[in-house]
Amino acid sequence: MAYTYQPELIKEAGKDRMRFELGDTMVDCAENVALTDEEINAVLEMHPGKWKRAKLALLESICRRFAYEVDTKEGPLSFSLSDRADMWRKDYEKLKKEVELESMSVPSLPGGMTGKPPYFYTGMMRNTRTGGTD
Repeated sequence: MAYTYQPELIKEAGKDRMRFELGDTMVDCAENVALTDEEINAVLEMHPGKWKRAKLALLESICRRFAYEVDTKEGPLSFSLSDRADMWRKDYEKLKKEVELESMSVPSLPGGMTGKPPYFYTGMMRNTRTGGTD
């Protein structure tokens, strides 16, 4: 398993940019890294051209992974690991809403794709026998 990060490559849509956007850039120690290079690359391959969907899948994986971490206190030393999990969860929820909004289909205009005339149309209430305009 590899843990690498090259900041000069964040201009390209790839592993390094994903690490940058997720904030998973402290790769000098394996315990600090949320995802391996292989995991990031695999998810990017699973969602080609769909950056936000790939990021959402990675955030979901991180949330599941860190859900089991608990706060620890040993004398004067304490670790609030649940704070880290909450941060990932908030990022996940925010991106999930954004992706859902983008994926909602826009209703088509009446008769738009079927070639049929619309059910309602301008002047449909006109009665030509009475000479009325409406």
